Amino acid sequence: MMNILSKAAGAALLSGMIASSTVLADGPAAYHVTITNLTSAISFTPILVASHRRSVPTFELGAPASPEMTAVAEAGDTSLLAATLGENPRVVDLQNSSGLLMPGASVSVIVRATRGADRVSLAAMMLPTNDGFIALGSVGAPAQGSVTYFSPGYDAGTEPNDEWCMNIPGPTCGGAGSSPGENPGDEGYVHIHRGIHGVGELSPSVYDWRNPVAKITVTRIRH
Repeated sequence: MMNILSKAAGAALLSGMIASSTVLADGPAAYHVTITNLTSAISFTPILVASHRRSVPTFELGAPASPEMTAVAEAGDTSLLAATLGENPRVVDLQNSSGLLMPGASVSVIVRATRGADRVSLAAMMLPTNDGFIALGSVGAPAQGSVTYFSPGYDAGTEPNDEWCMNIPGPTCGGAGSSPGENPGDEGYVHIHRGIHGVGELSPSVYDWRNPVAKITVTRIRH
C-alpha cells in the first residue's frame, strides 16, 4: 500500500530534485529557516515549519508520540500536525518545503514573525526508515541575526524497526506508510534513533548514520 508521499516523491525525483528552494510568506518580518541534510544516504520528506508564541506541543522525548507525529514519522504526512497547529492560537504561520531533501542539500522556508512569536518548530520523516524523523520543538528564534540548531535522528517508537521495504514508504522502498495500532516491537515512546542495523533489507554500510542528521539555521529578516 503506497502512502500519499510515494507518488509526490517519485514525481519530484523524475523531474529532477532541486538542491535548494525557498517558500515565501507575507509579512513585514519573518524567520528564514534553512535546513541542511547532513547524512550520506538518508533523505527528508517535505518539512513542516511553524512560527509561534511560547511553547506548542509537538513531541517529547521519553513520552508516547502523538497521532500527528506518528503520521509524520511513519508516512511523511504533515497534514494532521499542520491541522492541529493551525487550530492553536499561539501559532502564527505554517509553511512546508517541497520535494525530498536529499543528502548534502539545503532548503529554506520563510515563516512570518509577529510580536511575541519568538519560537520555531519543524518536523519531517527520514527515508528510508520505519518511523524515524527530524524535528525541532519550540526552539528560540533570534530577535536579530541567526541561530543554528542541530537535530539528531529521532524514533517515534510507534513501529518496529524491521527495516523491511514493505513497511517503509518513499522512492527507495515504496512500501506502506503506516502501521495502525500497536505492534510487537514498538518501543512505545519517542527516543533517539539507533540507526540502520541490517536486520531487514537495508544495508547499514549505505543507510546508517551518525548524529546529528540535520543542521537548521534560523535567521530573522525583514521584507
